[in-house]
Amino acid sequence: MIIGAGPVGVTAALLLARHGVPSLLLERHRDIYPLPRAVVVDDEVRRILQSVGVHAEFATLARPAPGLRLLDARRRVIAEFPRSPHGHHGFPQTSMFDQPELERLLRDALARRPECELRGGVEVVSVSQDTDGTAPVRVTFRRDGSDEDEHVWADAVLGCDGAGSITRDAIGAVWEDLHFEESWRVIDVRTSLPVRTWEGAEQICCPTRPATFMRVGEDRYRWEFRLAEGESLDGPEGLEQLRELVAPWVDLPSAAHGGGGGGFEVIRQARYTFRARLADRWRRGRVFLLGDAAHLTPPFIGQGLCAGLRDARNLTWKLARVLQQGAGDRLLDTYQQERKPHARHVIRVAVAVGWAMTGGQDRGAAIRRAVVGAACRIPGVTAAVSRDLSPALTANPLVRRRPRLTGRSLAGTFCPQPWVIVDGRRQRLDDILGDSFAVLTALPPTARMTGVATPLGASVIHVGDLADDGTLAAWLARGRADAVLLRPDRVVMDTVPTGTGDFTDAAAWAPLLHTARRPAEARPAP
Repeated sequence: MIIGAGPVGVTAALLLARHGVPSLLLERHRDIYPLPRAVVVDDEVRRILQSVGVHAEFATLARPAPGLRLLDARRRVIAEFPRSPHGHHGFPQTSMFDQPELERLLRDALARRPECELRGGVEVVSVSQDTDGTAPVRVTFRRDGSDEDEHVWADAVLGCDGAGSITRDAIGAVWEDLHFEESWRVIDVRTSLPVRTWEGAEQICCPTRPATFMRVGEDRYRWEFRLAEGESLDGPEGLEQLRELVAPWVDLPSAAHGGGGGGFEVIRQARYTFRARLADRWRRGRVFLLGDAAHLTPPFIGQGLCAGLRDARNLTWKLARVLQQGAGDRLLDTYQQERKPHARHVIRVAVAVGWAMTGGQDRGAAIRRAVVGAACRIPGVTAAVSRDLSPALTANPLVRRRPRLTGRSLAGTFCPQPWVIVDGRRQRLDDILGDSFAVLTALPPTARMTGVATPLGASVIHVGDLADDGTLAAWLARGRADAVLLRPDRVVMDTVPTGTGDFTDAAAWAPLLHTARRPAEARPAP
């Protein structure tokens, strides 16, 4: 059962379907929300979209962006954080898009999957389970226009129901405040007027009028402004105020000169309170939190939606392993262990950017901006900050780090995704690896490698047979590894350190993935 059919919920359903797990999605709206919200994803998320089969269609509507610039109040560049058109995951590191278009792609893909059922116009009113979390979870809901309660029992419930999550309340989770709260006005515009723009995102670092600007599409733009108390952009006076705000980028005729907004269509403007929060727990028994139900981040580094889709990717293969192949529930403990520290890291980076760039009118704010500007002029700093948005997962039973043996261990990091040629066809690596575990080796496969791979249903692939551009061999060499064991989410779980001939600690992760318990049969949705 998935509560909420936004991009996180639908992506989770599609990922589960690829593992053969049927799901029922309950959504209070009857159709997708038609107005823009999220507008940026990174290359890791595009790899997730590839895994659910929509990356080709997404590429037709996405626009790669070269990165982020921090500008002062006079629009002089303080620092630039470049993003490559060819990222580690095989896609542009930053892509701009229109969320309703992405949601339509995901919904269309969902409709093609017999494992998935979507019910719109449904409000979930309660989620309950036994105290030990072992029995099926009961979800109570009401259809539009009805006061009658209906019930569905599920082997697991994924709460993808946003910041006001009823699922979060059901598991007794509470917010941890990470100390950022500001009210901003977000304005989405379509215009045929000339716009003075850099193709990436711009953050105006001004204590009195901080702002963000980005080009989303061919004629689509977004501005975000922090408005002072009592300021409004509504009505005729609001149009004049908007004209002044966007003047650095586009010339709108004033009302005195007959300006009525011609050629400049405001698609949506909404007031948002940007918050930084993290749920203290993400799971109770078989009930889980994903996306905004688990974490809220200010938008300054464009990671809000990205974090939710990472949640879905991390959890679904583990849940499928438990439901379909009888793995123990301890495997599900690693979801929060792995995702919560990363979410906290991303939120802290976003908060740091927010406070350094917009944190008030005090002398400290000016000093912070000066320090950031000076630091960003140090060679390699901006590239390191960009790269650090997805650090290695923290050590846990599914991430076997042994620094003494391997130096800079690959464990907990993502395998790169180059183009490869197999049977004369040029394909992306993940399309060859499939949806299960895989062993990539730079040496001829050994009996020990095969012995690890076979119980996991993992393919064993020699990188020399993939005819890539040398990316995989070089990556293994830098990590001082002869081979790696990849999880279904393409994270390195274990390595064969150079010259050792065996994985470092299969005994630690094997009990989580193998069990004699017979998996429960999937229940049909009522």
